[in-house]
Amino acid sequence: MPDFKAPLRDLRFVLHEVFDAPALWARLPALADSVDADTADAILEEAAKVTSQLIAPLNRSGDEEGAQWHAGRVTTPSGFKQAYATYIEGGWVGLSGNAGFGGMGMPKMLAVQFEEMLYGANSSFALYSALSSGACLALDAHASETLKNLYLPPMYEGRWAGSMCLTEAHAGTDLGLIRTRAEPQADGSYQITGSKMFITGGDQDLTENIVHLVLAKLPDAPAGPKGISLFVVPKVLVNPDGSLGAANAVGCGSIEHKMGIKASATCVMNFDGASGWLVGEENKGLAAMFTMMNYERLSIGIQGIGCAEASYQSAVAYARERLQSRSPTGAMAPGKVADPIIVHPDVRRMLLTMKAMTEGGRAFASYVGQQLDLAKFSDDIGERESAQDLVALLTPVAKAFFTDTGLESCIHGQQVFGGHGYIREWGQEQLVRDVRIAQIYEGTNGIQALDLLGRKVLADKGLALRQFTGEIRRFAARPDAPYATQLLDAVQRLEDISDWLQDRAATNRNEVGAASVEYLHLFGYVAYAWLWARMAQVAGQKRSEDDSFYGAKIATADFYIHRLLPRILSLEQSIRAGSASLYGLSAEQF
Repeated sequence: MPDFKAPLRDLRFVLHEVFDAPALWARLPALADSVDADTADAILEEAAKVTSQLIAPLNRSGDEEGAQWHAGRVTTPSGFKQAYATYIEGGWVGLSGNAGFGGMGMPKMLAVQFEEMLYGANSSFALYSALSSGACLALDAHASETLKNLYLPPMYEGRWAGSMCLTEAHAGTDLGLIRTRAEPQADGSYQITGSKMFITGGDQDLTENIVHLVLAKLPDAPAGPKGISLFVVPKVLVNPDGSLGAANAVGCGSIEHKMGIKASATCVMNFDGASGWLVGEENKGLAAMFTMMNYERLSIGIQGIGCAEASYQSAVAYARERLQSRSPTGAMAPGKVADPIIVHPDVRRMLLTMKAMTEGGRAFASYVGQQLDLAKFSDDIGERESAQDLVALLTPVAKAFFTDTGLESCIHGQQVFGGHGYIREWGQEQLVRDVRIAQIYEGTNGIQALDLLGRKVLADKGLALRQFTGEIRRFAARPDAPYATQLLDAVQRLEDISDWLQDRAATNRNEVGAASVEYLHLFGYVAYAWLWARMAQVAGQKRSEDDSFYGAKIATADFYIHRLLPRILSLEQSIRAGSASLYGLSAEQF
């Protein structure tokens, strides 16, 4: 299996040259004294070593061995425990965590780039700390000071892990149906009883404690989602001084046998009168949990980018070496029995699609990270609110578009290998299996599309959308903006179809569900067009410094604009076809 190498040059290009992140950090007081360009580069350099040299070598062996369940306990594959111990020594779990509780306090723009490296190296390994980081975010935002002081320092340190316990056998997307109960106790705690499934990292042997964030209902709770509360339920009870006490009444009933991410333990968790403590207010747990879920949605989106990058690296290396047939225009390697397959148009189509979508996703993830930093750290209330609106709008796009196109890229990578892509030793089939889950968990991509169109675009009459497209229009109006004509046409199509759907949905709500997936993809392609135009602009200004690197950026941007952006034309036509054809069959006719 080819080695994964963190794409440092590309990451720095986006961070420093496209977005000039150090200039942003310098004007945000909370970041100005803690991070600059040199600090960021040092962190990325070390992250590249950790992911490429420590974690990536465990990817295939972890897949083959998998997580194991024996008598209620989970063990991770060989090497994971030792690697995790080294990993937490670097403070990586708390990279962007609250410095007041032991986190490093680094900006989200930096964290998303680290996460891409981590997922590209080993998605299963990445998930253990990704859930911890998200749990910390929810506790930091909603828990009492007592709970934060008790739980956050060892979680940021990585000695304790976190999990998110939402789903039950009968309740997935519709969490209002959950049956897990929370009974108040005289000492202020709650007794949690119920069963949760699909719990990533619900049990493992990497940490000395696991802090479960559990959704449950109080005895007098209102029906539906308005009656859900959030509780912190540790695997091992925690004494007031922070030391560990007795085991809590929490058990792992089994782990799932999955298509991919086999080294990540996906658990059935049983809470048999376990002690828990309320996070936030009663009956407002779903809102608190969404703090974690939105973090995880961006993180899982980045899994799509990381896997696509790993697939691309392998596919390019193979295409340069594999000899098959001659170029359509004549021999390119006359001294060899055949030409490398990278000369063939269809192979180039696949590789360029992978490259364009992965690098576009990387820029989009960094842009969302930039908005998260502004929402958290800006002193300007207007700027904070604007950034918060953009984050809400763009999070479902990031989760779904990154992962839909991430799977497409991994399949392209497998296809470049031909029959060898179907064979385990080359690594491509594992990437296809591992990335597939990313379209499903943390809210299926169909749900993300409904959220984008129904809640984020139509519900506010397109105000947040216009805020985003306005930024694109301002860029396209610049005299040095490349692809301005194509960009303005694409933005106009996005705005027009949004207005058309607003009118249609007013009289037929089926139009939202019928159009939502195509709409999200159309939105994603337009957003990537803007980001590729920005990257091409920077590359054009610097091409004389490094023609190979910057010239490749310009050529890839050209491919994207002329070969991939036109996909919005068919998406638009599908949307305008309406919902009627979806209801031409009765249920019995399927």
